[in-house]
Amino acid sequence: MDRVKSSMQQVPNPIPKVLSRRTGGANSLEVEKENFERSQAVSINKAINTQEIAVKEKHARTCILGTHHEKAAHTFWAAVNRLPLSSNAVLCWKFCHVFHKLLRDGHPNVIKDSMKNKADLTDMSRMWGHLSEGYGKLCSIYLKLLITKMEFHIKNPRFPGNLQMSNRQLDEVGENDVNNFFQMTVEMFDYLECELNLFLAVFSSLDMSRSVSVTAAGQCRLAPLIQVILDSSHLYDYTVKLLFKLHSCLPAETLQGHRDRFQEQFKKLKSLFYRSSNLQYFKRLIQIPQLPENPPNFLRASALSEHISPVVVIPAESSSPESEHVVETEDLVDTDIPPQPAVVETRFDDLFGAATDPFNFNSQNGMRRHDDKDRLIQQLTAEIQALKEELETFRIESGRLCQALRGRVSELEAELAEQSHLKQQALGESEFLRAELDDLRRVKEDTEKEQRSLTEIENMDKEKAQANEQRYTKLKEKYTELVQSHADLLRKNAEVTRQMTVARVAQDEVDSVRREMQEKVKAAQDASEQQEKAQLEQLQGLQAELHSSRTELETLKGSVMSSQKSSEEISTQLSALELEKVELVASVSKKEAELASIGEELERVQNSLATGRESGVKAAEALQNQLNEKESREQALEAQLEAQRWGALEGALEEAGRIIQDCLSQLDDPTHISCTSSADYLLSRCQAAVECVERLQAARDGFHADSTGVSELVQAVTQFAHLVGDTIIQGSATSHMVPVDQADVLSSSVKSCGAEALALLAQLRDRATLATADSSKLKEVLEGIKATAEKLRPRGLELKQGELGEMVEQEMASASEAVESAAARIEDMLNKSRAVDTGIKMEVNERILASCTDLMAAIKVLVLSSKDLQSDIVESGRGAASMKEFYAKNSRWTEGLMSASKAVGWGATVLVDAADMVVQGKGKFEELMVCSHEIAASTAQLVAASKVKADKGSPNLARLQQASRGVTQATAGVVASTKSGKSQIEETDTMDFSSMTLTQIKRQEMDAQVLVLELETRLQKERERLGELRKKHYELAGVAEGWGEQEEGTG
Repeated sequence: MDRVKSSMQQVPNPIPKVLSRRTGGANSLEVEKENFERSQAVSINKAINTQEIAVKEKHARTCILGTHHEKAAHTFWAAVNRLPLSSNAVLCWKFCHVFHKLLRDGHPNVIKDSMKNKADLTDMSRMWGHLSEGYGKLCSIYLKLLITKMEFHIKNPRFPGNLQMSNRQLDEVGENDVNNFFQMTVEMFDYLECELNLFLAVFSSLDMSRSVSVTAAGQCRLAPLIQVILDSSHLYDYTVKLLFKLHSCLPAETLQGHRDRFQEQFKKLKSLFYRSSNLQYFKRLIQIPQLPENPPNFLRASALSEHISPVVVIPAESSSPESEHVVETEDLVDTDIPPQPAVVETRFDDLFGAATDPFNFNSQNGMRRHDDKDRLIQQLTAEIQALKEELETFRIESGRLCQALRGRVSELEAELAEQSHLKQQALGESEFLRAELDDLRRVKEDTEKEQRSLTEIENMDKEKAQANEQRYTKLKEKYTELVQSHADLLRKNAEVTRQMTVARVAQDEVDSVRREMQEKVKAAQDASEQQEKAQLEQLQGLQAELHSSRTELETLKGSVMSSQKSSEEISTQLSALELEKVELVASVSKKEAELASIGEELERVQNSLATGRESGVKAAEALQNQLNEKESREQALEAQLEAQRWGALEGALEEAGRIIQDCLSQLDDPTHISCTSSADYLLSRCQAAVECVERLQAARDGFHADSTGVSELVQAVTQFAHLVGDTIIQGSATSHMVPVDQADVLSSSVKSCGAEALALLAQLRDRATLATADSSKLKEVLEGIKATAEKLRPRGLELKQGELGEMVEQEMASASEAVESAAARIEDMLNKSRAVDTGIKMEVNERILASCTDLMAAIKVLVLSSKDLQSDIVESGRGAASMKEFYAKNSRWTEGLMSASKAVGWGATVLVDAADMVVQGKGKFEELMVCSHEIAASTAQLVAASKVKADKGSPNLARLQQASRGVTQATAGVVASTKSGKSQIEETDTMDFSSMTLTQIKRQEMDAQVLVLELETRLQKERERLGELRKKHYELAGVAEGWGEQEEGTG
């Protein structure tokens, strides 16, 4: 706007009348801007709506003109951001259509302004991509296309939005670098791929069996394809040209991927162009080109001359009420109006006045006289005018010369391109002839070997070879001439470049002459000011001389009266004095006029200085106001930041309070009674909570000293809530595993811990008590919980070394004794069964007892192997320590070994008891099978406990594993014999229903169904009971043997 104002001040009569409104005040500018934004918003809302019809051209044209008027897209995006594009697919589809038009035909800055919304467009495309049909899928593909188009133009800014470029501009984009052309080809492939995807998606969404192109819904989907056709035609043309250029520089094998990708896209584009040209909707709007039948052959360089660039023709729109749109002329006039030559020529006269003198004091002859200042002014004006004419002549000549040189360069480039094309053709023909010559030579050699007797054929081959050699020689000479012509063209190109350099030097000389002229004008202004001062002094002297001349005139008159003798001489002197008087009066009048003009000029200069001083004062006040506003904004931001910090801290404290309160509320939850924990784990949680309280105290002190350290305090509060809440939960869970009196003490301590933690958080939440918040009470409560946890730790962990070692020996001995006792009892039961039982029962009992005897023998071997392996482990691992010290050092392993030994002994005893009951007919076969499985599990536990510290290459370990497999096989034998005996006994109890009536059988069937249902219900309940028993067994075993502590340590 300032540039427009300055240009208006320089030009006396502004030419464009439409600029008058823009030179108004701020109010008119604001009104104009408001009207522009309102009209744009109306057009955008009319173009982008939820109606499933095509976008009207007049509304889209108004949006495009708005970007050119604004030279940006801020107004467009401000209106679009208020539209619910993510909630309506049709609205988003029409937005994509309008946005595509703006990217193609809008102002170049539209692409740069739109890159700020790239992330939003990506998210919207991802959101619409979740829909598999309808406009949602189309919107996702269209948004990906628009994003690809923006990225392509950002990477290649020389490409305009509509992709229209000449061959020379395409070559300049690549900068004669094959890498740039290679990368540009890949980007164009990606761009064209997105265009084809949208093409295919639109066609696949339409029902081609009906005339969809004449319906409003079909036109709504087909309308954006016009922009796609325009882009695709240019991309196809540029891709073909770039591939020919790449094949002239790179091997064909390197570009195999490019050719394959082009072949695929060519087939798709040709099919889509053909299908589009048959639609009635496109026939009246656009003339779609047809691609050739076969794709170009890039391996043949001459095929480039056969390539025809596809041209898309859009017929001229007929004027209609809907298509006409009145645009204010003042909105489209370029305000950057260059100054006219006439203005430059008359600026000197406007500043210093006209060269002629406007005063005339001689009414008789009308002659104008010029003093020294006028002559100097005229002389300077003439010199300036001559310099202007010379400069203008030189500029015209330089422009003509540059234009001629450019034309010559274009001609030479065209000639060079033609020669290069001829050279390529000659090279192709030369290669062809060379290959043909090689073939002929091979044929010649074969003919000489096979048919040496045929002289005529040899002569014919020689003549052919000579003819080919002559042809090859001629082609070689032609190729040499072409190379020489190419070198001459290169020399001419260098000469043209040198001439352009000379022209640039001449242009620089013109600029230096212009600067010298400006310096001369400035010097002339300084000289005129000095001369004005001198003339003012001279005027004062002339006035004094005039006064003295009048005095002398009076004296002369007196002398004339007194002396009559010299009357003739006096009259002559009087005439001379009169003439001199007239000259002096004219000179005085002229000097007074000059003084008046100089005064006016001085007044204008003073006014301009006053105006500049006022503008400077206003600018200083505006800067001071901006500085004050900046300081106030900084203060407001600082206050806002402080509030956000305190808000974050309060939010963390409130959330921590809710976490602890939730933990306290869980203590009263009935379902929490089933939760258990160990005293060792509770002890570790208490220790971590005490350390976290100390960290919280340090972070509180740091935040009190420097409020910017709020992040460390928030982290400490978060960890504090987690650890204190975990301590409360684990303390309550531990109380479920201890006696009632100790459980009450631990529960009250845990609740006190939660109350103290909430009190501490309340003090930290209040700014008045933040600095004085005390955590000593909370530490005391946590220490009390630690002391209670120490008392609740298992006593087995505190056994002495001697006691632990003795217990291991005792348990292993007890297991051996239990196995031997079980074997003796089984032998005794077998003898009794043989004496008492007969038939099938004796056979079943003997088979079961025999399998049990084998199992006891296998277990005995396993126990002995385990003892031997245990001795090896102790000897290899204890070093200089004793056996008892080794057991004490590895207390966890020792306890596992003891537990496994106890299980083996107990399992053997229970198995014998179950077998005794089965032999007597009082027991159940299922009990015997369960006991067998339990012994297998106990022996597996013993083997696992022994293998933990054993050497992998130990022979005792191998024997132990072999014994374990023997136990497994023996266990399987017991189960198999038990099942077999059960089936044999059950077969003897046959069911006889022959004596029952129909009613009795029906009654028995109903009783059997009732019994089946009762047994199924009981089975389900027993399975649930078994699961709970196993859970409880696992928990009790973990507490007794410290599994929880071991898992925590390993975790």
